[in-house]
Amino acid sequence: MIPRSRTVSLLALGAICLAGCASEERPVQELKPLALKEQVSTIVKSADGYAVNWSGVLSNANPWHFGEHVVATIVGRDAKGTEVLKLDQPLDAVPPGGSLAFTGQASAAQKPEKVTIQYRPAQWRPAARIASAFQRFPISRVQTMRQKDGMYLITGYVSNPYQVSASTLVVSALLRDKTGKLLGGGSTFVDEVEAGSPPRFILTVGGLPKEAQVARTDITARTWGSTGRPFEDLALAGAVPVHTVKPTSEPFAVDRSTQVVSEHKQ
Repeated sequence: MIPRSRTVSLLALGAICLAGCASEERPVQELKPLALKEQVSTIVKSADGYAVNWSGVLSNANPWHFGEHVVATIVGRDAKGTEVLKLDQPLDAVPPGGSLAFTGQASAAQKPEKVTIQYRPAQWRPAARIASAFQRFPISRVQTMRQKDGMYLITGYVSNPYQVSASTLVVSALLRDKTGKLLGGGSTFVDEVEAGSPPRFILTVGGLPKEAQVARTDITARTWGSTGRPFEDLALAGAVPVHTVKPTSEPFAVDRSTQVVSEHKQ
């Protein structure tokens, strides 16, 4: 039997330990910043000056957080380093463990010799589902056709893998050469994409150099908006089951698995 004085001492010691543990701060999860994996820009003469086109890819290495309220800043400078173009472009949310392809265009009165893309740090918000729940929007029947004026016409179909309708999707196309180098890109919007009824999209990409040799077109679709709420609502509604059609073939005359079990018992 433990003496009363020793019991009181043990209880006091335990209370001190609990108080000390409670006062310790929990380690804050360190989130990795978004990474600008690729960027490219093209400059062509236009009727009112110069048309500046750009494309980029942002990557989110954090598997549990949306990168929201991201703004890209495009800066163009002439040969002397003077700023002749500056534009802030709000971007869509970057999904957990995913990437964001973005494109844009602006006019400049003077020709920029160099164009750079920077971005403001994202605001992070925990996702309600794991990264695998945020499925890609399937792209099919893609055609990339070079036009006589040097523009590229890109068509295809985008599907919705979720059980509820996607109000607005942004479809982005990135053109690459045979080595995978990014040459340029373009984007378009598709509204009310329902499961099982993939709509057609059409977009154009211009401003590529005459010597550019396009060998591959990478197309992605994403929800529109600076926050991940639209994408999260789709994921929370659930994906459409993969197998939704009953088999049309005739059943086996003899269930082979049952036959094997019966022979084994004999």
